[in-house]
Amino acid sequence: MSLTVELPRLAGSGSGLGGMWNVVVLNDSHNTFDHVAETLAAYIPAVTLADGYRLANQIHHSGCAIVWSGAREDAELHWGNLDSAGLTMAPLEGA
Repeated sequence: MSLTVELPRLAGSGSGLGGMWNVVVLNDSHNTFDHVAETLAAYIPAVTLADGYRLANQIHHSGCAIVWSGAREDAELHWGNLDSAGLTMAPLEGA
């Protein structure tokens, strides 16, 4: 009797990996720099308060910023947390 072993896929259709996803925050007229910076520092891994202020400045001057990129499941979590905190969010986008 022969045994067939199927190796896991590392990427591509049906792999469950789905590539990178971007979490994008949009500029608005109702959130303060402080709120945006503090929210990003609170919910996005490895974003310090100083990083949050740099991102808030980028959002203000360019209209938006990618604040996190990674796996879709994590992106959905971060997107939801930022949305719940009142930030204006762009739809999740695949990178």
